[in-house]
Amino acid sequence: TRESAFVHAIASAGVAFAVTRSCAEGTSTICGCDSHHKGPPGEGWKWGGCSEDADFGVLVSREFADARENRPDARSAMNRHNNEAGRTTILDHMHLKCKCHGLSGSCEVKTCWWAQPDFRAIGDYLKDKYDSASEMVVEKHRESRGWVETLRAKYALFKPPTERDLVYYENSPNFCEPNPETGSFGTRDRTCNVTSHGIDGCDLLCCGRGHNTRTEKRKEKCHCIFHWCCYVSCQECIRVYDVHTCK
Repeated sequence: TRESAFVHAIASAGVAFAVTRSCAEGTSTICGCDSHHKGPPGEGWKWGGCSEDADFGVLVSREFADARENRPDARSAMNRHNNEAGRTTILDHMHLKCKCHGLSGSCEVKTCWWAQPDFRAIGDYLKDKYDSASEMVVEKHRESRGWVETLRAKYALFKPPTERDLVYYENSPNFCEPNPETGSFGTRDRTCNVTSHGIDGCDLLCCGRGHNTRTEKRKEKCHCIFHWCCYVSCQECIRVYDVHTCK
């Protein structure tokens, strides 16, 4: 399903990200900084710091995450594709990160290094890829090693998926109702946002069943004052909130 496509992509990217970060921080003895980015500097800055070796992180992730995906079936083909799409996301979003040097924080000189994006940015990007994932069909071919399954785009009118796109070949189950076979807990009693038109909104999250509203009283710190020197005193206020949950 497209959900498993996202899980494979984000997990594979997570392995590459963690290995790359630990190499740059010096917590791993088998790797270090990327020495490839030592060319001529740009305008107003020079190379410095520790460039993150994302190529090494991707290599480790490829050996680790793809180790079990060596079967000649459609599931392995799908998982390998989505794993690589997750890793490619990191390589595509590498960027210069700089630090200023100079008196009183001036930026007379900048040293820059090659850095990964925040993992939050990787997750957001892969979430967009999840929304636009390409549906595939399974084809069987006879080869010398036996029957081999491959994937082909289901709709010829659409642009075929690239190595950066997520792919799937089965429709997602209905997550609205509990289903122990798929691990779905359903959406009953889930808190929803009554003003949102997105996936957290009561219309979508509650699957058209409607929602209940109740009021909650919560104790919160309020009217805080800083006293010189050096502590903060606060009053305790009771505030009333409307809480919306799916029927």
